[in-house]
Amino acid sequence: MIYGPTVLFALGEGAIIPLLPIYATRLGAGVAMAALIGAALVVGQVCGNLPAGWAVARFGERITMACAGGLALVGLAGMLLAPSLGVLAASVFVIGFCAATFGLARHSFMTTRVPLAFRARALSLLGGAFRLGTFIGPFVTAALLAIFGNDHAAIWFFGACLLATILLVMLGPDPERQLVTRSAPVRDDLVEDTGEAVTGSVSTAALRRHEGDTAARAGVFPTMWRYRSVLSRLGLAAASLSAIRSARQVVLPLWGVSIGLDAQTIALVVGVSGAIDFALFYASGQVMDRFGRLWAALPAMLLMGCGFLALSFTHGASDAAMWFAMFAAVLGVGNGLSSGILLTLGADVAPQADPAAFLGSWRTLTDAGGAAAPLIVSAITALSSLALATGAMGLVGLLGAGAFVRWVPRSVPRGRAGA
Repeated sequence: MIYGPTVLFALGEGAIIPLLPIYATRLGAGVAMAALIGAALVVGQVCGNLPAGWAVARFGERITMACAGGLALVGLAGMLLAPSLGVLAASVFVIGFCAATFGLARHSFMTTRVPLAFRARALSLLGGAFRLGTFIGPFVTAALLAIFGNDHAAIWFFGACLLATILLVMLGPDPERQLVTRSAPVRDDLVEDTGEAVTGSVSTAALRRHEGDTAARAGVFPTMWRYRSVLSRLGLAAASLSAIRSARQVVLPLWGVSIGLDAQTIALVVGVSGAIDFALFYASGQVMDRFGRLWAALPAMLLMGCGFLALSFTHGASDAAMWFAMFAAVLGVGNGLSSGILLTLGADVAPQADPAAFLGSWRTLTDAGGAAAPLIVSAITALSSLALATGAMGLVGLLGAGAFVRWVPRSVPRGRAGA
């Protein structure tokens, strides 16, 4: 009930992502327009975080996820019946909008329910659930194409995943109520700000009554202003990590094409990098819980930053293909070691009474970093070269590493956001 909805949504989303350019070109889009259609998914996710934070704080995770699943079905219907590129782009945007809701709902739930002792491992598993969907989804699409011979089968598959998600969320046991029931009730007269982080199952309602003027009542934008110092420092460091992750997905295929590799070889190298990334997602949580958040964030940023920088000097080498494969693996290791770090840091610094509004701002920053990276790579490549764009991403990684060293707590946090 905790991880299932996330896995189902990510699996369906991962199945349609490879086909978005095909749907766009069928409606007359060129290469640039097809890329914009694909980008609508990311833009929708960026735009959906703040409304999702408000909805989760107002209605709860369960109702919000069910409504998001229904809205995503509308988006899928639009994709199936789209008569024009505008309708297709709007439909993809809606699906991205709903993806933000699913991500934030479970992030908020686990922030208030998971003990600090294994918070990073639990959130790394949540990050692994997203990785599982995007890793397996394209293989599901390939199988569906082989069986049915119609690329709309992936949309129908996503629809089945969404229906299963809605049924699971609405008819299955509610983790929020179960975890509160199993724990001792929280008495209003015992709820006080002791300076310690909330580590167990908490009565959110009691905490809201106690804090009165907290994020739950203040709303999304007042919460953003209240915690502006955290968001402007640690939030920007997190955005740099998101940018490096996103740049990896863009740079590696482009690099393979630029050095003359065939599609099969590029797919193999990128696939191996993705497999390494996926294999390490739980190790990241172990490191964070045992040694602190910085021990996962810093090695990941250094590996990816140095990997991009080193790769940028190999374009004209005689053995460029070997260097490409090697540094793709290095980037996969760095990305895998960072699995769950953005979720965990967001949970660490969020107000524990009701973190949804704060996490909406946090996830907007991180998703904006991921959305900006492909644009930066494209602009620098157009003005200069892909090697310079790759080096620039390496510098972003090293700057982000310095920001993490400055702002990440050296141990598991014991205070509240803004402390």
